Amino acid sequence: MSARDLSVILGVILIIVMLVIPLPGWLLSFFILINISLALIVILVSMNMEEALQFAIFPSLLLLLTLFRLGLNVSTTRSILSKAEAGGVVQTFGTFVIGGNPLVGFVVFVILIIIQFLVITKGAERVSEVAARFTLDAMPGKQMSIDADLNAGMINEHQAKERRKKIENEADFYGAMDGASKFVKGDAIAGIIIVLINIIFGLIIGMVQMDMPFTEAIDTYMRLTVGDGLVSQIPALLISTATGIVVTRVASEGNLGSDVTSQLLRYPKLLYIAGATIFLLGLTPIPFLLTTLIASVLIFGGYWLSREDRVPEVEEPEEADEADGEQMRSPENVVSLISMDPIEFEFGYALIPIADTNQGGDLLDRIVMIRRQLAIELGIVIPVVRIRDNIQLEPNEYRLKIKGNEVAAGELLLDHYLAMSPGVDEDEIEGIDTEEPAFGLPAKWISEDLKDEAELSGYTVVDPPSVVSTHITEVIKQRAHELLGRQETQQLIDHLKESYPILVDEVTPDPLAVGDVQKVLAKLLREHVSVKNLPVIFETLADFGKMTNDTDLLAEYSRQALAAQITGQYRSKDASIQVITVSGKVEKLLADHIQQTEHGSYLALDPETQQTIIQAVASQVEQVSLQQETAILLCSPAVRMYLKQLLDRFLPQVVVLSYNELEPSVEVQSVGVVNVA
Repeated sequence: MSARDLSVILGVILIIVMLVIPLPGWLLSFFILINISLALIVILVSMNMEEALQFAIFPSLLLLLTLFRLGLNVSTTRSILSKAEAGGVVQTFGTFVIGGNPLVGFVVFVILIIIQFLVITKGAERVSEVAARFTLDAMPGKQMSIDADLNAGMINEHQAKERRKKIENEADFYGAMDGASKFVKGDAIAGIIIVLINIIFGLIIGMVQMDMPFTEAIDTYMRLTVGDGLVSQIPALLISTATGIVVTRVASEGNLGSDVTSQLLRYPKLLYIAGATIFLLGLTPIPFLLTTLIASVLIFGGYWLSREDRVPEVEEPEEADEADGEQMRSPENVVSLISMDPIEFEFGYALIPIADTNQGGDLLDRIVMIRRQLAIELGIVIPVVRIRDNIQLEPNEYRLKIKGNEVAAGELLLDHYLAMSPGVDEDEIEGIDTEEPAFGLPAKWISEDLKDEAELSGYTVVDPPSVVSTHITEVIKQRAHELLGRQETQQLIDHLKESYPILVDEVTPDPLAVGDVQKVLAKLLREHVSVKNLPVIFETLADFGKMTNDTDLLAEYSRQALAAQITGQYRSKDASIQVITVSGKVEKLLADHIQQTEHGSYLALDPETQQTIIQAVASQVEQVSLQQETAILLCSPAVRMYLKQLLDRFLPQVVVLSYNELEPSVEVQSVGVVNVA
């Protein structure tokens, strides 16, 4: 434990001691001066901070200082009532204020208490309450603003996380200040009560127990009470003022002093008006010399500030050139050029309205929803989509890049709608022939006045922002495995560890490294299997990871563990699955040509046999495609992985499942068989 930590702990213990054990006068004087010093430091810090969170400890500090001040009040009251003295500091303050008239001194002291309680403390309490309420009400809007900036590429994930953390801290801070300000109010009330106790019981004790005359008793106890009240209320007044400054402080580029001077003196001409007004007051019975002096200072200040405004600060050309040269020579200037965004969406200048919120564009909001949708569907966090216009593209053209490589492109006509044919040739409408970019369906760009007619004819009509949103969604789904790297995998593992720490510790870093887990998850995503059910996947890795480190086999075991999910993904409305089965002959042919090596296993088929199997599958898929959208191939677990690898290059859209990946309760209907001669 450091000396600073120990000093705070000892300070709290000392406060408790002050409440119980009587202290000598010299020690009380020492603690009173410490109290005043701390109050001065607090108000100076509050004036020099630029935003409230720079003094985040203030609510807790406020409670400790209040407790310290109350401990002093108890100690001084005990000393006043028992000994009729409370140290040199209290005696000096009381004598200075009262002078030769105790009644006048007491009235001055009461005015000070009224100012402290009704003005400063009451105002700080109300401001704290309103600031806390407004901060909480503004949180959703601030969060949405961060999401918009993040999706627009204006900030990165780390900056967004910092800004969200800052918003949470602000809410916590102002909530704490709302509660802590009640302690300040209670302290002010306690100070008033203690003053009354000191005067009333001091007079009784002085006259009854100490046999003092009334005049001597009133002079002694009034002097000590006022002195005690001053040394207590002056720090309390400073702390209450600091509370008001902290909760009314807004983020700025300077402290309170610089902000007050820069903003109050922003308009020098107004100082001329103020100076002239004060000068005119000198024509009344108000002393002319005094008003003339103040008016002269104001007018001279306005003239001096006006001259400063007319002389702009210009950077010396040589210094500016030197600064630019240093910036160009700095290594950070070069390093920033090699950074690459995971996902980039570029568009021509004619498509700017879909991204510009001032023109009604909602692409940013749509991308936020896309990332949320894919997080729910796939179980991974899609990186931020960097959106920018590119004058090198055609005006209506857009393209999507993943890790710097173009993976999709398209064209939009903002003043048209995309109409997709219902599959019949009757009632064909006029339009510009095109292709729906996400699924490659034949479509037409039609004008807005034909929209209703197209919908009545059975066409599916979509607006341009929906077209591009669907395209982005489908491309990211297809390429999700490319976006899941080791860093993203570590984030998923960290998130899982919050709920399943023992499970995670059993899997990584031993027997599987983060890279091994990433390969398994990427293989699942590549075949459109969601990894959202991460606990089940990790249970499988924990069971089989100690037996093998072959990520292909671990992915197969994970697929089998996700049988319920995969079955639900491909089951039709009548709770059945229509599949193309693979004949035993083909399965034996595949199994006989699996080669085992120290680096894993692979399928070693001659090109002619490969082509024969691919053609047999393609023939069956073509027949099934007329009846259903997705062609599903069903085979044994031993050859599923190798058959999928064989078909990936030529028939990537074919889903290959094994018997172990289907729930026993599901009805499997065979609509074809893959066989070779």
